[in-house]
This record gives sequence, structure tokens and C-alpha cells, in this order.
Amino acid sequence: MTDLLESVVLIALPASGKSEVRRYIDHLPPDRRARDLRMGPSVQLDDYPYVHLLRRIDDELVALGKPRFYYHAPDRPFQDPWLWGTLIELLNEDHADMVARRIQTPPSAAAHYFQRIDSASEKAGARTLMNTLDQKTSNVLAAALEKETRKMLDEKQAGYPDTPKGKTLVIEFARGGPAGAAMPLPDPLGYRYSLSRLSEGILRSATVLYIWVTPEESRRKNEARTDPNDPGSILHHGVPAEVMMKDYGCDDIDWLIQTSDRPGRIALQAHGKRFHLPVARFDNRVDKTSFLRADPAAWNPEDVRKVHEGLSEALKQMAGG
Repeated sequence: MTDLLESVVLIALPASGKSEVRRYIDHLPPDRRARDLRMGPSVQLDDYPYVHLLRRIDDELVALGKPRFYYHAPDRPFQDPWLWGTLIELLNEDHADMVARRIQTPPSAAAHYFQRIDSASEKAGARTLMNTLDQKTSNVLAAALEKETRKMLDEKQAGYPDTPKGKTLVIEFARGGPAGAAMPLPDPLGYRYSLSRLSEGILRSATVLYIWVTPEESRRKNEARTDPNDPGSILHHGVPAEVMMKDYGCDDIDWLIQTSDRPGRIALQAHGKRFHLPVARFDNRVDKTSFLRADPAAWNPEDVRKVHEGLSEALKQMAGG
């Protein structure tokens, strides 16, 4: 039997093709996915729903005449950059809940997420803000966000696998730094920081698949995919222009690969240990993936072949051949 990858951290600049690649992998028949890509049925974790939730909290605070907590403005970056660590801590919690198959039924899903955000922020060294709200404001905010947070919780728990055996965990996020920044990027920016914040349980089996585009191509594709009527969508959300330049104007993946003490691996210090994560790049600098947002019935076979061969080469490389 083909050895399957246990965990793939799927990373790239925004709009590089991560979600499209994930969609293609999930579309493949199980036997071909296992044989060609070394992946089982995927179990998925993504920090974008939390990025969107923080924006929604800000929206509702402004509607109540309160100052924003998390972003300078709807189209601007985080006020507190240590929130990048908060997002990773939330993913760590989701992973721990999934492994334990922990089912939670809080009276208020929104209040549950408010507490989780503060707890994760405290772990990451970010400011804890939800607990500064007076009870009346907190209750009104929770009521406004209850429907979408309940959906988040239900979808999270519905995604727990019966068993991790034969499955591949896919963890998706994007990180970077200001355009023109020198390497290494300082904490809490970039992949070095966020990868090292992943839990030991994730890092023990993690491999890294990087979807490779230039920052310029990332910005072009971000603009092309943006649907203002679907801001919470994984496939169609857009990142504001200032955020693209200040948070995703560059990234540190090439620096991590070039400075590693082991070829084909990213070296990290985390949890008092040294980890070497297998890494491969899927070259999407000339766009191969945007067509995957369409109905699969409309996919061109030659376009599919290019995606499949590129992914097969990268994933087999990470799996050791």
C-alpha cells in the first residue's frame, strides 16, 4: 500500500491557488489521489474563517458606536500584529478538538468563540479584548453573530473524521511581510514564526506544500477572484490592497528553504525541539489553477494534466519518492 502523507501544511501568498488546489485534490477518486498524490481523504483546517470573524466582530462593534478591536479599518491590516499567533493558536485548538472528537454545545456559539479568541490571544501574546466589553454590549454582539458562529461550530464538528487512519490533514493559511522587507522577517511575521507556533502534535508529522507565485501575481489574482457579495467565501474572498502590500508584499519561504541545514526541509525551533519539515513547491507563477474555481464539468483536460503532474511531483517529493 502506498504510504500516505499524514499532514500537509498548505501555504502561499493570498490568491495563489491554495483553495483551488485543495478543491482539485478533493475532486480526485480516492485510489488515484492515494497513488499519484500520496494523500488520503482530506481533513481540513483553515484560519480564514477566523480572519473573517474578527472583521465581523469589528463591523458589529462599529454598528454599536464602539471602536474597532482588531483592524485599523475594514480595508486595513491588524492593529496588533501578534494576532497572527492568535490565528495559529485557534488552529491548534481545532486540531486538538478534532483528535479528541470533542463535541461542544455551548448555549451561545458566539460567546464560545469570543472566549476562544481571548484565550488564543493570551497564548500568543496578543491583546485580549473581548473580555473588556460590558455585559450588555457583549450580549448584543453575540446575538448579532450567533447565526454565523453557530454555523462555524457545526461545520467544524461535522468535519471530524471517524478515524485519522488513512486520512490526510490539510492545514491552510497565508503569511508574509511588507513589500521589500529584509530577511529574516521579524516575529510575528512570516512563515518561520507561524509554523513554529503550530502544536507539537501537528509538527511531528507535518509536511509543507507551498504554492509558488510572485507577490505581483498574488495581487493580480486576488483582484480577479474577489466577489464583494461573498466576503466569507474560501474561494472568492478578497484581501484589501493595503493588506496585500503590508502583510503579503513578500514572504520568507525561499529564505527558509535556502538557509535550512537539510536540503528539501524547513528547519524550525519549536517547543524546545528542532523540527525538519519536508517541503516542496508547486510552481504556479504562470497561472495553472484559476480554472479550478469553475464547475469540474468545464475543466479543460490539458489544464487538469498540468495541475496533476505538478502536484504529483511535489507531493511525492515530500513523501520521499
